[in-house]
Amino acid sequence: MSPQTQSQTFKQLALAKPLLKGVSEAGFEQLTAIQAHCLPAALAGRDVAGQAQTGTGKTAAFLLALFQRLLERPAPEARQATQPRAFIVAPTRELAIQIHRDACELGRHCGQKIVVVYGGAGYERQKEKLAAGVDVLIGTPGRLIDFHKQHLYDLKMVEVAVLDEADRMFDLGFIRDIRYLLRRLPPPVKRLTMLFSATLSWRVMELAHEHMRAPEFVRIDPEQVTAASVKEKLFFPAMEEKPALLIGLVQKLQPERAMIFVNTRRTAERLTATLVANDFKARALSGDVPQKKRLTTLAAFEGGDINLLVTTDVASRGLHIPAVSHVFNYDLPQDAEDYVHRIGRTGRAGASGEAIGFACETHAFSLPDIERYIGHEIPRDFNHADLLATGIKRAPARLPGHKGKGHPRGRRRDGKDNRRQRNPRRK
Repeated sequence: MSPQTQSQTFKQLALAKPLLKGVSEAGFEQLTAIQAHCLPAALAGRDVAGQAQTGTGKTAAFLLALFQRLLERPAPEARQATQPRAFIVAPTRELAIQIHRDACELGRHCGQKIVVVYGGAGYERQKEKLAAGVDVLIGTPGRLIDFHKQHLYDLKMVEVAVLDEADRMFDLGFIRDIRYLLRRLPPPVKRLTMLFSATLSWRVMELAHEHMRAPEFVRIDPEQVTAASVKEKLFFPAMEEKPALLIGLVQKLQPERAMIFVNTRRTAERLTATLVANDFKARALSGDVPQKKRLTTLAAFEGGDINLLVTTDVASRGLHIPAVSHVFNYDLPQDAEDYVHRIGRTGRAGASGEAIGFACETHAFSLPDIERYIGHEIPRDFNHADLLATGIKRAPARLPGHKGKGHPRGRRRDGKDNRRQRNPRRK
């Protein structure tokens, strides 16, 4: 495909007026690289498999092509209300919700009924929405299959199919579910299919060739792994210095909205408790947090009620949270790709951002792999002593709601033995 320039505007595309109106109201003017490369092919009816890093605008790319296709072609007369015309599969509930939000924004004047289904919440409510009719169905694999097997909808009339973050589907073990759904779509020659992935690995390419019609493969800046708009820096604190260094940096930088990545749920809880104890507006997010609370936490972060989100890799992909000025890798990730996804939460869509990492003695072992993967050395700063906050309050030894296994060494706080007594009759 001939390269497109990023200076191209949406007004130069032959988009339908209702769609252009939604684009204008969303504040979009110029196309990003992935949009400039993928949209001409998709608007012409050709299947597209695109590789692009997070925050490049790929969601808008496939949504615009999807809505344009539905607006250009009238719905088949034989179609029933529970037969969607467009079908989008996402690996996580957070990403499905984000796609639904973007679809409602861009397609607000297109007259399509957009429904999102996902696990963990709203079971009966989602069934009711499906029964009321759907044009664009968005969902996660498990809930989509569940409702399909209940005959709440079928995929026989799908005109546009989208598979987002295909590589993540493999990582999460969803590939059998994906193939189940794809086999129930009309043949590839009768639909427009778009696939997007952070990496076009051999297994993603195989999936594309199996379920798409001569797809055009688009790769955006494969040599540029991390965004040029993100300024990186690395400190080398001892493990016990990390809370003081983080608080010192937050006090100095005053981030409008910052994400702090850790490797375990327990670290997220303890660090959040420390930040709250020092009067910071912070909350924790991990895979173990109930779905309703996760959505509430994300809404509070996006709305500005909190400005520090302490999270595991559950939030490293698929979420578009605007105006994240800083990303802190409090723990360096064990996987090099996770580093790229984490820092991709800032510096999105051309905005600038800063990513700061802590290479402590526990997690620094992954640094060589990270730098080998991103193709450059992260700038170092060995002088962090002046940045350490003093007089900070530590998190309580036992966090509220923590279900522990008793006091260490089998002793309760009152000094009595907490261990199980041996049966004297047993030898």
